[in-house]
Amino acid sequence: MTNTAISGDASELAAVRDFLRGSLPFNELDDAQLETALAAMQVSYHAHGERFSMESEHSGLRILRSGAADIRDADNKLLDRLGEGESFHIAGLNAERGNVFALVIEDALIYRLPDLVYQSLRSANRAFDRYFSGQRSRRLRRAARYQPEPNAMLAPVSSVMTRNILTVPPRATVQQAAQAMAQRRVSSVFVVDGEDLLGIVTDRDLRTRVLAAGLSNQLMVSEVMTTNPESISADESLFATTLMMTQRSFHHLPVLESGCLVGIVTTSDLIVARKNDPVYLVQHISRQDSVSGIQELVSSMGNLMVEWVNGGMRAAQVSQILTAISDAVAVRLIQLAEEELGDAPGPWAWLGFGSQARGEQLLGADQDNGIVIADSVDDHDLGWYRALAEKVCDGLALCGYKYCPGGIMASNDLWRLRLSDWHDTVRGWARTPTGDAVMRVSIFFDIRALYGARSLAESIQTLMLDIASSNSIFLAALAGNVLDNRPPLGVFRRFVVDRNGDHRDSLNIKKRGVLPVTEIARLHALAAKLPEVNTAARLQALVDAGRMAMVDSRNLTDALHFIQGLRMDHQCGQIQRGEAVDNYINPRALPRLAKEQLRDAFTIIDEAQASVRQNYRAGMG
Repeated sequence: MTNTAISGDASELAAVRDFLRGSLPFNELDDAQLETALAAMQVSYHAHGERFSMESEHSGLRILRSGAADIRDADNKLLDRLGEGESFHIAGLNAERGNVFALVIEDALIYRLPDLVYQSLRSANRAFDRYFSGQRSRRLRRAARYQPEPNAMLAPVSSVMTRNILTVPPRATVQQAAQAMAQRRVSSVFVVDGEDLLGIVTDRDLRTRVLAAGLSNQLMVSEVMTTNPESISADESLFATTLMMTQRSFHHLPVLESGCLVGIVTTSDLIVARKNDPVYLVQHISRQDSVSGIQELVSSMGNLMVEWVNGGMRAAQVSQILTAISDAVAVRLIQLAEEELGDAPGPWAWLGFGSQARGEQLLGADQDNGIVIADSVDDHDLGWYRALAEKVCDGLALCGYKYCPGGIMASNDLWRLRLSDWHDTVRGWARTPTGDAVMRVSIFFDIRALYGARSLAESIQTLMLDIASSNSIFLAALAGNVLDNRPPLGVFRRFVVDRNGDHRDSLNIKKRGVLPVTEIARLHALAAKLPEVNTAARLQALVDAGRMAMVDSRNLTDALHFIQGLRMDHQCGQIQRGEAVDNYINPRALPRLAKEQLRDAFTIIDEAQASVRQNYRAGMG
């Protein structure tokens, strides 16, 4: 088909300009560069079945204005499927993969940017050039560049930590340490041996472990210090630091760089850094003395999420903080129940499952929780745990965390068990790993102790990993569930949406996008016997264990973060309009760039599911 120059008609030029400006990576060009591209652009029509190869009459970058095209290799294997707004450069693809061609699969109107101008723009614009230095694997990562700049809470903790730290050797006396602290006017001292951090002594330690206990001030600090204190990396964000210190009630936290002590951060440092940041909602929750007080605090959570998003916080950080708030609510409700019921009859732990365990909650989350009780607890004492579970689950419901429709709650006798009974339950799952059975229990394989004896939860998780990793039939059933939930892309990479009902023309972005990634990561992590629960952490752990290629791990992580970002933006819009939040988005309502990136994300998921089918379901139909 003959290429013709684009008409000089002002309205046609404006339409093409707007189209290019809304297409990757032409949106990276400045006005002058875009006009250069526009002046050189040619247009042609191509019927179904036409091919573009190295022998094609014209070279250059081709942009699909309408229609669709497949990119295939010499064996006719499909490498990619492109739609409106997407582009391909045959020479570049052949340089990267060799003997590649494009096949028009739906009548197409194509803009062609001649090679000379295309290469000139690549030389003049780094972002434009980088887009063509990789394929889909890099697009979603670049999408983050179109989001607002991160807020102050994403700055590194090194920006507020105290570097002039006080240290003493392990044989220093308590009195010497206290005198040094008084002279420097600091509330803590680190105990070091050379460059090795051994422990920390704080004002509180001196009061409770020495003075209140009536011990001599001539004791060595090594006898009263907190040994092997938890620490944080200097490049971690203020956000992550604040969450860690708040959740664990730390007032002092060592900061390490390359394994060496370089500073300390205190709660005062964080207050000065961002006194009014919403992360302190977690602290306020921990001080409430009634369910109504907690309920009042979390009632503004939707508006706070909008504020965080408008401030530039990414989806992963928003879900972390929403999970931290959920954790804080549960913990405070447990503490209030304990104050009313008295001490527990024996060791126990409150368990979080699903998105709460993974640290990936957004608004509208259901309750998914349970209790594990030590085997030493007698039958007549089990009523204490039932009473606590009912109080906490009812309190969570009052605070906006809906009762689980499937009954996965500690108030249900099925999910409030002694440790040995939990073990028997897990073994029972492995004995009958039908697809339906595995689907019902898969949520339990995302497990985290929110409160109490963590060792009990760790025992359950260890058994889960042992059984799942060694049971190929169980893994195959789990893989079957992964494959049942396909991304909503049809022919020509068009979105598959609901055609009727309340959510007509929409798709469930959580069910069709978020869950497939979490299920893929869970399956691989269980097979590799990896203890990580957070999805991004699982994907990285798989790389570290040599069980997944870095490019595949990063692609799935980017797809998850992009889809979660769309879900979060959708919910923020609903909050601002005064609507109830849900997970249904209309892809047609998205900007064209977002549509392309969502197609890329779904395609990445589809490719990852193909790998699951090959590795876990081969020969099983």
